Amino acid sequence: MASMLKSLKLLADPTRLRILMLLEREALSVAELQEILGMGQSRISTQLSQMKTEELVEDERSGKNNIYSCAAAPDLMEVARLAAKEVREVEKDAAALRHLVSKRKDASRAYFDELAGRFGRDYVPGRSWKGLAEAMLRVLNYRVVADLGAGEGTLSQLLARRAEKVIAVDLSPKMVEFGRELAVKHGLPNLEYRLGDIEAPPIEAGTVDLAILSQALHHAEHPQRALDAAFRMLKPGGQLIVLDLLQHSFEEARELYADRWLGFAESDLAGMLEKAGFATVETMVADREPNAPGFQTLLGVASRN
Repeated sequence: MASMLKSLKLLADPTRLRILMLLEREALSVAELQEILGMGQSRISTQLSQMKTEELVEDERSGKNNIYSCAAAPDLMEVARLAAKEVREVEKDAAALRHLVSKRKDASRAYFDELAGRFGRDYVPGRSWKGLAEAMLRVLNYRVVADLGAGEGTLSQLLARRAEKVIAVDLSPKMVEFGRELAVKHGLPNLEYRLGDIEAPPIEAGTVDLAILSQALHHAEHPQRALDAAFRMLKPGGQLIVLDLLQHSFEEARELYADRWLGFAESDLAGMLEKAGFATVETMVADREPNAPGFQTLLGVASRN
């Protein structure tokens, strides 16, 4: 029989307490706990092993994975819930769990992930992701689009072929000047470049139909502020698209590419989008580079009610 004193000692550790609070709500695999907590597999497995010894959790085999669930006694859980109120990460964990469960329910996601994995694997003349992207951009029909952290504005120029107006925002005066020259050169009078920070872009609130942060968020000093700003500028029903890097450990990126953040975990991006006020939030890993350091592209799509 498990010892109450040993169990209480285990739950004095915030990480184990966070895990137990999650498993009380939902049975989860180690990989899913990794995604929510942003911790390594070995660390989580060690914590689970210790908790299993004291009968705080139990596991069941499902395919290749062990699925863990809460097995703690009701009186112990009462104490655990009170203690969890002192751990600030617990609320964030709950939001990440809601996002993960939502992803589980999307049965079609697995199908499209498999489909995307086959695309480009076999050579077919004339078929490419670039060609597909060009085609899709031509059928998008947004009135006002904001490209935040636009750089020289390659994406902005593509969008300007369909949108009534595109506002490209960048912090670099040279990038803005270069982008303006390209807009004139390519005959795009509906493309306007503005000098500004993505955390406080020079765009009036409630005036944009679609906002895009393409590989810009990891350069922000305060990513949450950038997402908050994107939410404010959108009209009701407006959408935000975020393309960024999945969390990685390639430290050299800070010096090579002036990256402020080494990407973001799916759960972290989803949590920030929800905190900004977005209603419908979806994230996925959209691409994986085969060569070292093996960057992965994180896609987030969110809408404002």
